[in-house]
Amino acid sequence: MPSHPHAWPADRWNTDPVKARVLAVARTLTSATRVLDVLALLSPAGIERYFTVNPGSVFADRALDDYLHDLPGYTVLDWEDAVRLPFDLAVACAVHSSMHRLDARLVVLPHGAGYNRLVAESTGDTVSSAGLSRNELTHHGRVFVDALGLSHPEQLDRLRSSCPEALDVAQVVGDPCFDRMLASRRSRDAYRAALGATGRRRLVVVSSTWSEHSSLGSHPRLPQRLVRQLPADEYTVAVVLHPNVWSRHDPRALLDDARRMGLRLIPPHQGWQAALVAADCVIGDHGSVTVYGAALEHRTLLVATGAAELDPRSPGYAFGQAAPLLDPDGDLAAQLELAFAQAPADLREITGRALAHPGGSARLLRPLLYSFLDRLDEPRDEPALPPYPRPVPCPGDTDRPTAYEVEGRSEGPEVSLRRYPFDPHDHTPRGFHALTDDHPGDALRYTAEVLARTEAHAERPAARWLADTAAELPGLAVAVAALGPDRHLLRLHTGRLLEARAEPGWGAPDPGIDPLLLGSAVACRLADGGDPADLTEHGLTVRTGEQRTRVSFTAEP
Repeated sequence: MPSHPHAWPADRWNTDPVKARVLAVARTLTSATRVLDVLALLSPAGIERYFTVNPGSVFADRALDDYLHDLPGYTVLDWEDAVRLPFDLAVACAVHSSMHRLDARLVVLPHGAGYNRLVAESTGDTVSSAGLSRNELTHHGRVFVDALGLSHPEQLDRLRSSCPEALDVAQVVGDPCFDRMLASRRSRDAYRAALGATGRRRLVVVSSTWSEHSSLGSHPRLPQRLVRQLPADEYTVAVVLHPNVWSRHDPRALLDDARRMGLRLIPPHQGWQAALVAADCVIGDHGSVTVYGAALEHRTLLVATGAAELDPRSPGYAFGQAAPLLDPDGDLAAQLELAFAQAPADLREITGRALAHPGGSARLLRPLLYSFLDRLDEPRDEPALPPYPRPVPCPGDTDRPTAYEVEGRSEGPEVSLRRYPFDPHDHTPRGFHALTDDHPGDALRYTAEVLARTEAHAERPAARWLADTAAELPGLAVAVAALGPDRHLLRLHTGRLLEARAEPGWGAPDPGIDPLLLGSAVACRLADGGDPADLTEHGLTVRTGEQRTRVSFTAEP
């Protein structure tokens, strides 16, 4: 990148007069996204916005550079160029002593739920919370930060012991990220739909911070065990990993098997906040995401407490000691059912010690930011933080695995099913196999009892596909070919054809039914002694958890 002059070019070249230049300073992807939450409070009128990366973090990588260059409305500057230019204001959500070089009034804020972690590489000692240490906040004995934002007054006490000279610039401003989540709660249904938590499915969000003490570091197979053990029609599982994990590893590869089984992997730059708002239960560790989940009053279970890397005086440490635990090696489904049967643990006192002024950070932060912009007046409207956009899982994630093991029972014309995504590494028997026609490989194809083509194909009519499939796989109990979202053609082992239609007014707003689910229900009904004639006469009610779908049948010649 070419060098910039030490002063800005004449404003006469600008169509919109520039009244302030604001620099966002990131050290990692985490701090970059948090700065954007803060700068959303500034009106775009009259402000030129710039971004730079303060070098030195082991978690700064190419993905951070790509993310910043894709941001609309920001010009990205190299650090050495940024320190040569004057700015009216610089905002950072992670501090380093090298930031004293900036020619700007500097506002520093936390990049999580307060200041909790012990990072001796940053603080220079083993007792100060990262972000509150003298090593980070001073240069040659002088505090170079103009405003140090705290999320709760509790942090003043720890600052008093770690860097008392910074008390004069410390201000309690709440947490804008948490407040955006509070403002996003009205979009919860849309977030849930985007993550596949429809039809009364419960959404379980697994959260992991970074390090060997984290959820993923301690229990790397937990996400896969969850999608394997939880009934797929009753639960959806999404995973939120700290961006620092992404900077050192490839979670898409690490969790590839689980993703094929239905796990949603949330990208590191956006989506975790919306996923957290949408959650019914959060399984996590001592990271801020888990704390936020508890503050949103979701059921929260820990598989790691991170006590070894937390300031024992911090609310993050207290949270790890107080939150209920999940045994990651135990029966996960039974533990979650028990958690949902009980009232959530009341962790509000602890999370309240990390997050002061819930819903009020915009009213505290915006005047602070504008106090450094001498040529701009603060807008008169009520400050507000925008809701988060809908979450978009990583490309390739699906809510429809191609193979299941199915358990079921019939009670008259109602069949209750539980489907578990097939895991080739788990040899625990769970009923019969049902799979889609596009399931890779042949190992399961010749042992399956149910096979379904999930999309209609005009070039190969359903009846012909069913006949060809029956000839290829004579052991099938039921083959199903989709005719549309709510219509399917079934071929029974006897060769009989039935057209099925899901009836509106039952179950979810979408009257359709998954053809593989339908085929599994019919196979279960017939295995329990049901007569095919009963299907055409009485129909069938398919139940998964609390969801019921009524299906009628007509015989085809």
